[in-house]
Parts: sequence; structure tokens; C-alpha cells
Amino acid sequence: METVLHSPFRRRLLVSALPVVAGAAAVAALSPGGLGRPEPVHVTGGASAAAYRRLTGLLADAPSWTGTVLEAVTEGTLIALGLLLGWLGWIALRRGDARGLAGTVLVGCATMAAYGASEALKLVVDEERPCRAVRQAMALAHCPEAGDWAFPSNHATLAAGLAAGLAVLRPRLAAVTLPAAGLVALGRVAVGVHYPHDVLAGAFLGAAVAFACVLLLLAPAARVVALLRVGRRQGDAGFMGHDGRGGAVVDTQAGQDRADVGFDGALREVQPAGDPAVGQSTAEEGQHVAFPNGERVGPLPRGGPAAGRGARAAGREVRHDPRRDPR
Repeated sequence: METVLHSPFRRRLLVSALPVVAGAAAVAALSPGGLGRPEPVHVTGGASAAAYRRLTGLLADAPSWTGTVLEAVTEGTLIALGLLLGWLGWIALRRGDARGLAGTVLVGCATMAAYGASEALKLVVDEERPCRAVRQAMALAHCPEAGDWAFPSNHATLAAGLAAGLAVLRPRLAAVTLPAAGLVALGRVAVGVHYPHDVLAGAFLGAAVAFACVLLLLAPAARVVALLRVGRRQGDAGFMGHDGRGGAVVDTQAGQDRADVGFDGALREVQPAGDPAVGQSTAEEGQHVAFPNGERVGPLPRGGPAAGRGARAAGREVRHDPRRDPR
């Protein structure tokens, strides 16, 4: 147990517990009650109901197609956040970025976990939709069927989970993802199917779960992904490089222009002992590559050039670039 709960893990555990505690406290404070009550909760007074009436009242005289447009924008924004996460995962997969790939998978799983928690809370709280509970409510969207409870908002939970997770993985994206999540939450109130406290609770829930999962599990998940990486076995001397834009390239192939290639592992581990050296035919067995420091595995027979070096390459030598770029 002491081996598992070493100092870095304990720190991550403590840090990740903070958003969970804060999110749970916020959801509890925003809850309208309902625990242990057989009848649905009707919220008709208070600041949240007043804000709902005010916002829906401003849109009461809007054209009939306004609700359709707002719903399309809300759904489209949520889909865009999901596609952005998938795009980052695809980039990480192509670059062999274990941390980036693990992070995108974690954000997706955390968002779905938050969605499951939101559905569970709905069954506990049983809050009636404002489009049925509030008299003279000006709902622009179709009011969900009875039994489809309002607290918390699933849309806000999903949007906040994706937005917060993306912001942790790529902090520069926070300026885009967090306002996008706010747009989704506001849209659900504007069309009349949620109170403001519904979307706030959903946002706190989604963000807390995403933050906690990424902070706690990113490091171990990245190690697991690295171990499972296709074509990589312990002791292999694969190729590593970069694609000219700062991204790592694993097992570089033809067509990756200006990709610097280096050896990820000692040269002596390239092939088993006794096999011809890299670039040699069987007839050339016993010839070895010489390095600038004078190290040789064995003398070159008959004074011929090193393996892989033709007659025109006589007098030249293989150098090792400290930047992992063999010349």
C-alpha cells in the first residue's frame, strides 16, 4: 500500500479531490430539494425562477423560428466540442503522443461519467420542468414529457465536462471551450426547458468530474498507453523524430518531409548478436561502423569501407548528432 500511495500520487489525489468537493457542494447548494419526497418539486419562486421568467419574457415576441435556431446552435455547439476532442485524439494518435491520447480518452470517459451522475440526480430530485411548473411560461422549444426531470441539465453537464477537460489538456483552448459551454447552458434556459440553477448545477458537475479525472489519472493512463503502443516493445530500437511542427513522430516513414530521425535506443541493440550489421549483406558480415571517438567493434577486413558505405563514401565517417539526428 505504501508503494502505491507514494508522494506524487498522494499529491494528485489531494489536488483532484478539491474540484470534486467544490462541485458536490455547489450541486447540493443549487438543489431544490426533493430527496425523500414522492411528489415532483415545483420551483415557482426565488431568484432562479425570476431569472427564468425575465429571460424567456425577452424572447416572447421573437419569430416562431427563433426556438429552432437556438436549439440548433445549442446542439451544434455541443457536437463541435465533441468533435474537437476527437480531433485532438486523432492528432495524438498519429504523432505517437501517449499523454495526449490518454488525455482525450480520459476526458471522454469523465464526461460520460458526469452524464451518468446527472441522470442519477434527476431521479433523486424529481424537479418539474419550468415550462410546466411556471405559469405563463414562454417556452420556445417543445416541453419534454412528464417524468423527464429538469435538475441538473444534461446538456450543461456534457458541455462543461468537454470544455473543462479540453482546457486542462490544452490551456489555450480555454478561451474557446469555456464560452462555448456557457453558450450551451444559456441556450437551454433561453428556449424555456431549464431554470438557471439547473444549468449551473450541470456545469459544476461536469467540470468537477472532468478536472478530477484528468488531474488524478492522466499520468498513469499515459504510461499504460505508452506500453500498449503498437509496434513498440521493450528493448526495440525504433525511430523517433519530429514532424517539423514540434510534434513527435514514431516509426517515421517515407513522405514525412523534413522529419528529423534519431535512434530511440542504443545502436548495439539494433540487431541480435551475431547477425550482420545494419545495412550489410551476409557476405559483408564482420564489417562494422566506425565512430568519431575511435570506437570499433572489430577491424575492417582488407581495408574496405565500413558496412553501408560505398567506394565514393571513402574518407567520410558516420557522425552522431547530439540532437538525435544521425548524419
